[in-house]
Amino acid sequence: MSNVLRYAMSGLLLATAMFVGSSQASVVIGGTRVVYPAQEREVTVRLTNEGKTPVLVQSWLDSGDDKSTPDTAKVPFTITPPINRLDAGKGQALRMVYTKEPLPTDKESLFWLNVLEVPPKAQATNERNLLQFAFRTRIKVFFRPDGLSGNATEASDKLTWKLVSGKDGKGFALEVSNPTPYYVNFASLGVKVGERSIQEQGGGMVAPGESATFPISALATRPGSNARALFTVINDYGALGEKEASLSP
Repeated sequence: MSNVLRYAMSGLLLATAMFVGSSQASVVIGGTRVVYPAQEREVTVRLTNEGKTPVLVQSWLDSGDDKSTPDTAKVPFTITPPINRLDAGKGQALRMVYTKEPLPTDKESLFWLNVLEVPPKAQATNERNLLQFAFRTRIKVFFRPDGLSGNATEASDKLTWKLVSGKDGKGFALEVSNPTPYYVNFASLGVKVGERSIQEQGGGMVAPGESATFPISALATRPGSNARALFTVINDYGALGEKEASLSP
């Protein structure tokens, strides 16, 4: 494991009596997701340090293991720079390059960009103990092959929805099937019965050619035939769009 990651993840410094600095991340990623078109030579992601002190930033990609490190993650991409100092108020462009190892050509592939922010090391004094935080942010990276059928914007219109029994037969859940080659991401899901909306907090995602099930815990009884799926999709740019769809029998 690299020294940067070891420093960040090993219980950064001393016991807690007083927090030093902000408990919020200073480094902001320019976007909530990244789309990497296969025909592009590289894709850039902008980082900005909105804090008041310089930080050390380590960046890497993984294929879905949130416990991965730069040493253990195996992905067909390089990222430059992998480690850099980012001064307060300054920005840095990360360059992602696909290294051409084979990936599916008939559907999108999902990876994750990790950005680890390590603050400057503070000095403890006799009067107080210090606790420092390192922040890791992960966002999705969608690798999009050339020539996929349809387009990502319309993928959510192709989904099919069904109301099914919940886990262990308790309650109800929405089952969504995705026949498209694109990932579809949701900010929220629910059921609309007449003019009443029953929303579930939190979102999710359904992979290309697969199905996913999302519990609707607030739905106590099976609704009538007028019920519809209600969902908010997240597009390539992070914008939200609320949609409805009929439920299959």
